[in-house]
Amino acid sequence: MKINYLGHSCFAIEEDGYRIIFDPYKNGTVPGCGNLDEEADLVICSHGHDDHNAADLIHKREGSPCPFALTTIHSLHDDHGGKLRGTNDITIVRGRLSAAHMGDIGCDLTDEQYALLKGVDVLMIPVGGFFTIDAAAARKMADRIGARVTIPMHYKGKGFGYPVIGKVDQFTKISGNVTYNGSELTVDDSTPVQTAVMEARYWK
Repeated sequence: MKINYLGHSCFAIEEDGYRIIFDPYKNGTVPGCGNLDEEADLVICSHGHDDHNAADLIHKREGSPCPFALTTIHSLHDDHGGKLRGTNDITIVRGRLSAAHMGDIGCDLTDEQYALLKGVDVLMIPVGGFFTIDAAAARKMADRIGARVTIPMHYKGKGFGYPVIGKVDQFTKISGNVTYNGSELTVDDSTPVQTAVMEARYWK
């Protein structure tokens, strides 16, 4: 499985030439992130906010059947029952390997939700806080899910990201086996357990 980090919470996952893009952001909505210019067979958006819901900007490819089994887990964008920011969809993609994109998860999960996510190979999880769970909550959640590769998203860095959210090092300093990667990461059966910090392709 090939993982490409495009920026903010936007990722592309590819297996056998079939490409899914998660949570594309609208142009100009995320400070420091350039305009997306990508194609995909399928686009999945976790919720309707502009920094996660620009499916119309992705060039759609047609004709290839989806080789993945997809599971959607309905969750919440905040810890007030959705009253602050609404709902959020978590998506699990299962092919030869499995990956979960947590969207803008804003609260802890139920036991049933954890059971569905348990042991996925790749976990993409927000760590910045304010709009989502923070670094400590993300680390606790990731540990319980037990993915081999955990990729933080939705944080700020030098010149990019919303100023009110936290930096990725708030997550990495409480994580083990931290690796630093480019914008593309290939995961296979031999990939070791790690927290993989990726460099976004569209950071300016």
